[in-house]
Amino acid sequence: MGRALAERYPEAKAVFAEADKVLGFALSTLCFEGPAEELTRTENTQPALLATSVAAFRVLEARGLKPAAAAGHSAGEYAAHVAAGSLTLAEGLSLIRRRGEAMAGAGKERPGTMAAVLGLNVAQIQDVLRRVDAPRDLAAANYNSPGQVVLSGTPDAVARASEEARRAGAKKVVPLQVSAAFHSPLMEAASRGLDEAIARAPIARARFPVYANVTAAPVSEPEMIRDTLRKQLLSPVLWEQTMRAMREAGIRQYVEVGNGRVLRGLVRGVDKEAVVFGSEDPESIEAAAVGIAETATR
Repeated sequence: MGRALAERYPEAKAVFAEADKVLGFALSTLCFEGPAEELTRTENTQPALLATSVAAFRVLEARGLKPAAAAGHSAGEYAAHVAAGSLTLAEGLSLIRRRGEAMAGAGKERPGTMAAVLGLNVAQIQDVLRRVDAPRDLAAANYNSPGQVVLSGTPDAVARASEEARRAGAKKVVPLQVSAAFHSPLMEAASRGLDEAIARAPIARARFPVYANVTAAPVSEPEMIRDTLRKQLLSPVLWEQTMRAMREAGIRQYVEVGNGRVLRGLVRGVDKEAVVFGSEDPESIEAAAVGIAETATR
């Protein structure tokens, strides 16, 4: 994760060096070498994703990338705010590490799981939730794209909801390999633990709007940023709605910043004509920089 970027670009190397210093352990080694069991612990995964995303963004920025707006899926919202300057890299890393630790602790306090439901619309998902009728134990965590919603909650509630989803005509229900029930009422302890840290964090006005998970609307002002981040852990990620709002704002080119390819597919699920680039390795970075520059000169 991020190793090829750090070896090729000084901007990326500097991000990982700062991350190691801020966190007080070799996050860079964990990203580059593993072991996977340690990297996939949520308290490590979250700062690793942020560092890798910011490293890729700094490289793109050095090549002239000037975003009109940004959005981040769940933990990625923190990376989006670092990119926008509303959080410094150090503050972003500290907050996301605290978020990961709080979520891991909440997962031990109230064990939970998640499942992706494919083939049902929003109204059908809401009907599934009503039928299960367990608002303290179950929620829709992610509205990812049309026909793809993730449910989150206790193992029993998710199992019952999965059965209801199949009865409602879901094409597929896929249990997810997660350590806790993210973006559900089971994260209440984590949210309380994170609130104080967010309240203390210095937050600046964003250089460009960041679309918030909890509202699917752009935020720029510090207090609105603080409010949306505080609500995030107990609210669904409105990703499909965010992509629709960005499209309506005229945004048609995207770069998935950092590791992975999942968000590219989710963007195209909403906007099949969108131009989407990656940035997970030097080849992708260079292709994105060239592609965006070519479009700008047309």
